[in-house]
Amino acid sequence: MRRSLLCIALLAAVATPTAFAHNHGGDAKPADAAAPDAHEQAKAALDAAIAGEWRTPANVARDGFRHPGPTLTFFGLQPGMTVVEVSPGSGAWWTEILAPWIKQGGGTYVAAITDPAKTTSDRARDYFTADNAKFREHLAKSPGQFEGVKFVEVDPAAPAYGAPGSADAVLTFRNLHGWMRNGQAEAQMKAFFDVLKPGGVLGLEQHRANADVPREQINGYVSEAQVIALAQGAGFVLEERSEINANPKDTKDHPNGVWTLPPTLDVPEGEDKAKYEAIGESDRMTLRFRKPAA
Repeated sequence: MRRSLLCIALLAAVATPTAFAHNHGGDAKPADAAAPDAHEQAKAALDAAIAGEWRTPANVARDGFRHPGPTLTFFGLQPGMTVVEVSPGSGAWWTEILAPWIKQGGGTYVAAITDPAKTTSDRARDYFTADNAKFREHLAKSPGQFEGVKFVEVDPAAPAYGAPGSADAVLTFRNLHGWMRNGQAEAQMKAFFDVLKPGGVLGLEQHRANADVPREQINGYVSEAQVIALAQGAGFVLEERSEINANPKDTKDHPNGVWTLPPTLDVPEGEDKAKYEAIGESDRMTLRFRKPAA
């Protein structure tokens, strides 16, 4: 039933494409009298994808922390776009929502995964070999939803995410701290900029520190100022910030960094996990950048 609802909602949404005329202020403005109804149809399509029966129960359990509907709406995504998700991970948290939604709308979902052969250590090669295999196996369990997924394998030292100007949106969730610590963040931002069409969107979510963090001290958290400077250095314009994924309970001073919190719960021996479960997942910035149209 959920799958049928998704198809019906998406077909209705893409039947009135003029309703999604983009406004760089962040709100969709009606292109004709039917636009308000089309907006509701698009929302219903996304809600149906979030409610999809193919989603893993463990992933669904995190919706209250990850806010999928408001986050994707804030990024301005629409069925029918070409969307690149960077490092989706074996759990396929966002893939389970994005791929069916975009596919049914006639768009293309691209999963950008690390090429194990291009990593610089045996440990990294083994990790990404196993992680990529788990991700593909996960998607293979629901071919009706995921058979349209496109893959691109990326060299982390020289990233490229597709043909220049081929994507409408690039999404990266909680990845930037690793690239910053490894000295790869500038190359990643340039690669995002290159693959996007003029006017394309970079949607970014990242664990948020209260102040700038030196590279050698990054433990999952970095500051908004650091992230914005990196994006602007690549040519992006900051369009809007959101507090959708804020968590004021997160004190950001945990013994094992952000990984002390759920879902990892890497809690030192002898400490009560319940303390960190009560905090919930990390405080996160949610930023929308745009590649200038000209």
